Amino acid sequence: MQDFAQEFTRALGLILSGDPGLWEIVLLSLRVSVLAVLISALIGMPVGAVLAVYRFPGRRVLIVLLNALMGLPPVVVGLAVYLALSRSGPLGGMQLLYTPTAMIVAQVLLVLPIIAALTRQVVEALDEEYAEQLRSLGVSRLASVPTLLWDGRLALLTAVLAGFGRAIAEMGAVIIVGGNINHVTRVMTTTIALETSKGNLAPALALGVILVGIAVAVTGAVSALSLRGDVEALRHA
Repeated sequence: MQDFAQEFTRALGLILSGDPGLWEIVLLSLRVSVLAVLISALIGMPVGAVLAVYRFPGRRVLIVLLNALMGLPPVVVGLAVYLALSRSGPLGGMQLLYTPTAMIVAQVLLVLPIIAALTRQVVEALDEEYAEQLRSLGVSRLASVPTLLWDGRLALLTAVLAGFGRAIAEMGAVIIVGGNINHVTRVMTTTIALETSKGNLAPALALGVILVGIAVAVTGAVSALSLRGDVEALRHA
């Protein structure tokens, strides 16, 4: 128990002292995850909105597939990206394997289905509520997409935060495509696993505290946005 207290004290010291190595890892983790979520949102929101408002053959199959991809195992995604970016793969010439870019690609594949599926649910519910009014004003289905996305912005921001939570805590895919290279692709989750296996508990605990803090902040933001959405719904009722 005393050893754990000492390690935890050292971990807090690393955080509070602004240890350069520690914060380099944290900043790389945030950069990779934020970029992955932004790319996923730019692609996933329009895709989800189109699936919500348009009716076409095969739509239900695409929705089922999208929902299934939300639970895609990270190691499978990592393996697929590794095979695509390896020297013998179709994208091997780009030399992206074991770089932050490869990690971003893997995280995009994990986060995009989450944002797209949640966007479809939000926009579909809004479309059912406002479809008659929008059609009476002569607004086409395509033209209604930006309006519905804007009206559901709080719920969509919640979807983005959920995607960020998935990305920042991911390890399986990023360690396969990133290689956990020091000062290059070493992020919080992979460093925690590495340092724990080496018995260096202080840096692992420090990063664990920061990662939990980020998770709590994201959860708090989601709860606050949900509460705000409920309040606005009551005002409009």
